[in-house]
Amino acid sequence: MANIIRQIAEELGVREQQVSATVELLDGGATVPFVARYRKEVTGELDDTQLRNLEERLNYLRELEARRLVILESVKEQGKLDDKVLAAIMGADSKGRLEDIYLPFKPKRRTKSEIAKEAGLEPLSELLLTEPLNDPKKVAEAFVDADKAVADVTAALDGARAILVERFAEDADLIGALREQVWSSGLMASKVRDGKKAEGEKFKDYFDFSEPLHKLPSHRILAMFRGEKEEILDLQMQPERPPAEPPTVPVVSSFEMKIMQRFAISDQGRPGDKWLTETVRWAWRTKIQVHLNIDLRMRLWTAAETEAVRVFASNLRDLLLAAPA
Repeated sequence: MANIIRQIAEELGVREQQVSATVELLDGGATVPFVARYRKEVTGELDDTQLRNLEERLNYLRELEARRLVILESVKEQGKLDDKVLAAIMGADSKGRLEDIYLPFKPKRRTKSEIAKEAGLEPLSELLLTEPLNDPKKVAEAFVDADKAVADVTAALDGARAILVERFAEDADLIGALREQVWSSGLMASKVRDGKKAEGEKFKDYFDFSEPLHKLPSHRILAMFRGEKEEILDLQMQPERPPAEPPTVPVVSSFEMKIMQRFAISDQGRPGDKWLTETVRWAWRTKIQVHLNIDLRMRLWTAAETEAVRVFASNLRDLLLAAPA
């Protein structure tokens, strides 16, 4: 708890004693309006805005610590809590970062990757990743085994690809960097559904609309999600602004390039380079991008709701403090 108090004090630019005293009041059942009005001498004159920010951060950081303990216990029970993993979990400073680290250890159904590993294809995936001078098809021949449901070279390569895709998608540092890149460069686009213009007149501003994710104001976010819920709008998150003219040949995106750099993959015309590049593209388009879209939609929704509540509270406060008409 001392670490939480210290962190909140640093974030708000106040003394630890002020935070500690306020936490004690809140834990005792006092509300923010009550503390702001009647306990100024205890909190050191913290105002309503500071108190609300303090309460929000207190709840967030407590939830973060509770989740950290659950994850530590889960990884420990799996026998995978080494010093490196422990340091990563303890160093996570946000829920998103913590979940990224936990992703490889999270209990899940048997995936294509797990099935491929059980069939003995993990060494093949490592060979293909680290030795691109080899022809993938020739390397895969040694891993064909009908008894393990690896019927032919194609099945062996598909299994190796599934293993690498999951490996790329569960790299915490990579996913964190890609998430922030999409947040900075991505767009939220909306279009009206066929035959819905008349019914959805109130959403006409969003019939053909797009705006950068990080610039979307809360009222537009909520309106777009409401239009989607009412089946008037189709929303699409675009990781970057599409080119004016679609490329005539496949182009490695900046996101795919980041994955390639992370795993030392480069297209130098070697026998295995094309297969690895295709694996990266498959990982980005079918798994990583989908996962990030879900994450960032939740970030937008949470931020918009928080801002809407803040504006409502501010307007209500002004109304209550206004002189009688």
